[in-house]
Amino acid sequence: MILIKKLVIISGLVFVAFTATTNPVFISPPVDPGAFAVVELFTSEGCSSCPPADALVAKIQKQEELQRVYILSYHVDYWDRLGWKDPFSSADYSARQKQYASWLNLKSVYTPQIVVNGRNQFVGSDEETLRTAIKKGLDSPGEHQLSLVDLKLGNNKLKFQYHKDGSENHLALIVAIVQKSASSKVRAGENKGKLLSHVQVVRKISRIVLEGISDGKAEIEWPPSLNPDDMELTAFIQDQRTGSIYAAFNTELGLLGSQ
Repeated sequence: MILIKKLVIISGLVFVAFTATTNPVFISPPVDPGAFAVVELFTSEGCSSCPPADALVAKIQKQEELQRVYILSYHVDYWDRLGWKDPFSSADYSARQKQYASWLNLKSVYTPQIVVNGRNQFVGSDEETLRTAIKKGLDSPGEHQLSLVDLKLGNNKLKFQYHKDGSENHLALIVAIVQKSASSKVRAGENKGKLLSHVQVVRKISRIVLEGISDGKAEIEWPPSLNPDDMELTAFIQDQRTGSIYAAFNTELGLLGSQ
């Protein structure tokens, strides 16, 4: 039995009362507002091992929707030559994965692969390791703060102002336009005949070198085929020497003002 302390006010006097309960009461510790987990999945519709990883990040997204867990699914293009051209693939995403291989001292790239906060990498369908890495990120105090404001879309350009604290060198602002959900019927390759579903599909990624700058204005190309109502923006500060991610920001794009 657990005693719950209550304050009782009678005629202006304060008394402490104890109420017995058989149900334990838990008080969650405060969450550091700067803590986050950026989960980057490298995947492909041409890879038969990838659908379980896609399903895993979809489950994580649903379960962690109230936490600062930001999922980015990059569809690499090196599977495209093996029978099925992934409609979401890009050489830019393959290049980003190769950069991680350099940062993390890997001999080669593979799919499905997950990288969390630019520091830990593992097989993308490994649920236990992913949950451990996310918990570590959410339990760690944020090293920086990042915000993007005054976002406007016009003439196929997404314009915004950014602010981060600190003035360190070797940092870049990475900005990703993310489609919240997508699916396609695969007609060839290892997943032939399957209807594949995806979440948080990266449709555009840009890198802005900061060189010690904390505040500024920037613009990135907006793919004209994308509907802002289906999109989010995820941005983060990344060390260009190590790949470590120091701050992250996310916002819906459906209510973008235009100019």
